[in-house]
Amino acid sequence: MRKPTIAIVGPGNLGSAMARALHAAGYRVEEIVHRGGASGRRARTLARAVGTRAVELEDAKFSADMVWICVSDGAIGACAGELAKTGKWAGKIALHCSGALSSWELKSLKQRGAAVGSIHPMMTFVRNVRPELRGVTFAIEGDPRAVRAARRVAQDLGGRVVVIAARRKPMYHAFGAFTSPLIVATVAAAERVARKAGLSEASARAAIGPILQQTVRNYLERGKAGAFSGPLVRGDVETVRRHLAVLRAVPEARDAYAALARSALRTLPVKKKKELRELLKPARR
Repeated sequence: MRKPTIAIVGPGNLGSAMARALHAAGYRVEEIVHRGGASGRRARTLARAVGTRAVELEDAKFSADMVWICVSDGAIGACAGELAKTGKWAGKIALHCSGALSSWELKSLKQRGAAVGSIHPMMTFVRNVRPELRGVTFAIEGDPRAVRAARRVAQDLGGRVVVIAARRKPMYHAFGAFTSPLIVATVAAAERVARKAGLSEASARAAIGPILQQTVRNYLERGKAGAFSGPLVRGDVETVRRHLAVLRAVPEARDAYAALARSALRTLPVKKKKELRELLKPARR
């Protein structure tokens, strides 16, 4: 079967990564649509990399078989409304890449005859980094024709496909928040604690690297229980008490420590749960 042609709307971190991955997988990217300014500069650089053209929204042709909307969540609905005023949409497929929002955000394009859906890669996208998408989970939902097309593209990218109900997308995206941004937030809090312990930022990062990598490796190979270590798994109540005492100097880190420790009491193999539960009880406000 002929691979559909694709237009990318939004040359940000996600749109750039997807355009490059699609191009590498043999898809023809017909245009990169942008709003000018810094977005235009990124779009032109990206267009050169994938052998296509960068165009502002009012000049876009939208002649591609599929249109991928890769803008921020809050802009998807408005962007779809603007696109609906241009070109012919009957028979086309329109996808957005939000993990939290459903294909209903594209209702204005559906009303013009497009099959609409959402396709979200469970991956982190930051500036100037090209993540490997092989093995990445793509969550898909929407109209049946859009779901079929999105599934094929995800598989061509080497991804693992899960079809998700629209109503479950916010929970799915919250799951994703725990797997990357909140890990970074935890490590950032750890850096602050390390500084209080007298380490430089460079020394803290050097210390974090090996233990974080081994922890993730243990989790992937042995599961959550097999990767769990430290004073909680030993039931070392006095050590936890000392941690809570010194972390008063870094209140946000203390809050995170206590919340995650309470979560561990419910889901991980912890000794002396009763004593620890009492120690970690949230303070009444």
